[in-house]
Amino acid sequence: MEVDILEFKVPMDNNKTVFVWDIPLVLTQDQIYEQLYHVFSSFGPLYLLKLCPNAPLHPPGFYAIIKFYSTAHAANAQRLTHGRPLLHSSALKVKLSSKQTPHFLSGRNAPLSHARCLELVNHYLGFNGWTSDIITLKELTSEEEGEDEEEDVGGARQRMRFGCIMKLSFPRYGVTTRGTAVVEETFTCTGPDVLLQRRCKLQRSVREKALVQAFSSVLLILLGNGKVMVELKQTSDQFEADETEDVLEVNEFFPSDEEEADDEDWDLTVS
Repeated sequence: MEVDILEFKVPMDNNKTVFVWDIPLVLTQDQIYEQLYHVFSSFGPLYLLKLCPNAPLHPPGFYAIIKFYSTAHAANAQRLTHGRPLLHSSALKVKLSSKQTPHFLSGRNAPLSHARCLELVNHYLGFNGWTSDIITLKELTSEEEGEDEEEDVGGARQRMRFGCIMKLSFPRYGVTTRGTAVVEETFTCTGPDVLLQRRCKLQRSVREKALVQAFSSVLLILLGNGKVMVELKQTSDQFEADETEDVLEVNEFFPSDEEEADDEDWDLTVS
C-alpha cells in the first residue's frame, strides 16, 4: 500500500515541487493564477503557487512554480496535467523539479507558520479532528528588580516576556503532545493602552508559537486507501521544548520562599 508522510514543516524536497511552462497570455495574470490554483489544489493542499512572467527573450506568457506538501500529490498532478489543455486549448508542460537541494539545506526544513499548520491539519482531519488546550500561560519576570524598565524620551522602556505550554490532542487516534514557547519584546510604554495592547499581542504570539512547536512533533501518514493516521516523532526541537517546559512547570508549582503561592499573585522567573 502506498504511504506518504507529511510533516508540519516547509516542504523542501524536489519531488514535491512542480514546474509549469508554456502558459499562454490568453488571460490576465490573476485569472491564470486562479485557474492554476483550482486545477492543482484538486490534487492536494498547496504550500506555494508562484506565477511569474517569462524572461524577456522568451515568447510572452508565464511559468509557474507549485509546491505540494505531499510527494504523491505532486507526482499525480504532474502525471495527469502534463500535455493537457488546462487553460483554454493550450497544452501545458508540467514537470517535477530536477534541481538538487543544496546539502546545507537538506534536513533543515523550517516549521510551518501557525496559519499553515491549521490549514494543513484541518484539510486532513477536519476542525473536529484535533484539539488544543492551554496548560500554562504566565508572564515571566527578571530576577533583578528594575531590569525591565528604562527611562526613555516619551515614555518608559519596558521588557515583557511570556511563557506558554500548549497541549495538542488527536482524540480519534489517542495521540497527545505538548509544545512550549517563550517570547519577549522591549517597547516604549506611553500609556496603559499601549501596555494592554502589547500584553495581548505577546499572549497571542506565545500561544501560537507553542502550538507550532507542538505540531513539529506530529506526522500525518497518508495511506493509499485515503485514510489518514497520526503519529509522533522525537526531534531535537522536542528535547528543547521539554527543557523549557521543565523550567515553566518548576516555577509554577514550586515558588520561592519569598513569593506567595497564590497563582494570581506571583510571577514565574526564568534565569
